[in-house]
Amino acid sequence: MNIKLPTSLRASVHAEMARSGRSLDAIVRDALASYFETSLHTVFQVSTSGALVAGVYDREASVETILDHGDFGLGTFTGLDGEMIILEGHAYHADVSGTVTEAPDDAGVPFAIVTRFTPEQETLITSIASFAELEALCDPFRASGNIFYALRLDGRFAAVKARAVSPPPPGTKLVDAVKTQHEFTLTDVDGTLVGIWSPEFSGPFSVAGYHFHFISRDRRQGGHVLDVHADHLRLQVEPLSNFHLALPETEAYLKAHISGDTAAALAFAEHDHQAPGA
Repeated sequence: MNIKLPTSLRASVHAEMARSGRSLDAIVRDALASYFETSLHTVFQVSTSGALVAGVYDREASVETILDHGDFGLGTFTGLDGEMIILEGHAYHADVSGTVTEAPDDAGVPFAIVTRFTPEQETLITSIASFAELEALCDPFRASGNIFYALRLDGRFAAVKARAVSPPPPGTKLVDAVKTQHEFTLTDVDGTLVGIWSPEFSGPFSVAGYHFHFISRDRRQGGHVLDVHADHLRLQVEPLSNFHLALPETEAYLKAHISGDTAAALAFAEHDHQAPGA
């Protein structure tokens, strides 16, 4: 787009670029979003991590509703039935075998966190030999520990260790549900990591730290990421400075005992639970 601006507006734009260090694209994008009342840099979350920890997996929204609020993110499905990956405006379901199918609009969602992905940084990261190394390589692209970030990584993966949870009996707490999670490793696969980084203070209601789901380029394989190995990945990052939380109104949620101390349970749920040699 070629746009002619009056001298006064051009001067204001350049002054804002110098003051904030932001790009022309970012400033114009935000100005247009404000004019058209479209949310940018906003994370939309349905329910809370504390509700999952307490075993509240009821339908709180539909996939269609989630996609109305974002085109990039992750979550799970009613009954803790597999992993949700949202990429480029489509919602995908990864089952216990790692097989991915596109989720129907009316599928139920107990928890999801999404955004309209508009990255402000792009770079290449190399030599990723573990999940910890992936975190360390992404860290420099977060300017603050007090806002959320969306991260997308594309490329060829030597290996992605992933998991998906199968539906537990109703009311099963998260720490018990993940003990029977199915873990699998995808090798030599092209695909995308869909990630959200949440600040430490969000632990009682979100998943603090990095949370990644993987989906293959052919949209046939994926799951919640436990470990990763890759040589070169294209990283795109968006800071998310606005947070919107939609609390459930279901009877299960309203009557549940949801503790604010969920960090230990979430940390357990995020990691590998496969027995050695299994």
